[in-house]
Amino acid sequence: MGGTRLLLLLPTRTYRTEDFIDAARALGVDLVCASEKPSTLEELAPDSLLTLDFADPTAAAARAVDWSTERPLAAVVGVDDVTAPVAAAIAERLGLRASAAAAVGATRDKYQMRQCLAAAGVPVPRFRRIALDETPLRASRGVEYPCVLKPLALSASRGVIRANNADQFIAAFARIRALLQRDDVTVAGDAARYLLAEEYVPGLEVALEGLLTGGALHTLALFDKPDPLEGPFFEETIYVTPSRLPPAIQDALRSTTAAACGALGLTEGPVHAELRLNDDGPWVLEVAARSIGGLCSRTLRFGTGMTLEEIILRHALGWPIATLERERRAAGVMMIPIPRAGRLDGVRGVGDAKAVPGIEDVVISAHLGQALVPLPEGWQYLGFIFARGDTPGGVEDALRIAHAQLSFEIG
Repeated sequence: MGGTRLLLLLPTRTYRTEDFIDAARALGVDLVCASEKPSTLEELAPDSLLTLDFADPTAAAARAVDWSTERPLAAVVGVDDVTAPVAAAIAERLGLRASAAAAVGATRDKYQMRQCLAAAGVPVPRFRRIALDETPLRASRGVEYPCVLKPLALSASRGVIRANNADQFIAAFARIRALLQRDDVTVAGDAARYLLAEEYVPGLEVALEGLLTGGALHTLALFDKPDPLEGPFFEETIYVTPSRLPPAIQDALRSTTAAACGALGLTEGPVHAELRLNDDGPWVLEVAARSIGGLCSRTLRFGTGMTLEEIILRHALGWPIATLERERRAAGVMMIPIPRAGRLDGVRGVGDAKAVPGIEDVVISAHLGQALVPLPEGWQYLGFIFARGDTPGGVEDALRIAHAQLSFEIG
């Protein structure tokens, strides 16, 4: 299959580089990688590296199209929220397989996404966009409590804060405004001028990993999130699949996600959806035109061992996929939360954590000396714990036991 050229869009700060490059190598494609800064990937020749402005999808697409004139591309894949709109813009210009750029763009603006879903009758929280230059006290009088405030464009629960009253609203408003002005946060347009205030929806939370083909949604995995996510911040920890919810409820979650994708105009490629479930049924919180974040995809295996990344690349290339059925065994991941701000000075207990029955791996992704920033300002984790077993309950127990073996010295 050599000679088939595939463009991967890899931000310099992403967890996803290794797994996607490994998948591309397994497929034997000619790999080209683009980053927003000059790449340091030693595995690739200089003429297989591009620098693109991910903040400007139109300009990035023009640059990629110009580059591909003499080196035609068969597919382009963005690996996260930042690169998904750029990949869609490039694919649209080159006639490659992808959702429409406008549809992917709608998923990157939480206000626009809410508007599309509400207009189509998809259950979403009541919402309101508020200008960041508005007086917080005045804005606080126009919402019902409890509510959730969030930036329009950030992901990984960054900047998402629950407010139960006007005082908490004002504090959350100021905190989000300060976050959006940080040097390590790159937002522009409406995302730099507004935030979203929406109704707090109680209930269980799940995540659905899917693949769209010709507008049809194929559910790859439905993850339970057994830890309650009630605020004031919404740090995700444990994901376990298969879901333990009743089949009829799982069907409702799938159909609601499919309706959301249809309302947004998404037709091709990976989707990651977050939903809440209560007595009123499923509610859509987020739909992202990309795969699951962090290293969490390592929980998923398909058929005889195919990775999620290989499925995504095969789909983009239009190559056959033997099966989209996940392996039968239960699997899960724990994203190790950052307990407080500081500097990582030491990690203990990794060997003991790996020795817990059912634990497949423990990856400490934070490095010694790293400045740790917890939610809501931060977006990273200390690492990831992976487990596999006969039952979802057994997997969840293994993750919790393994986490208890770990200790972190934070200076």
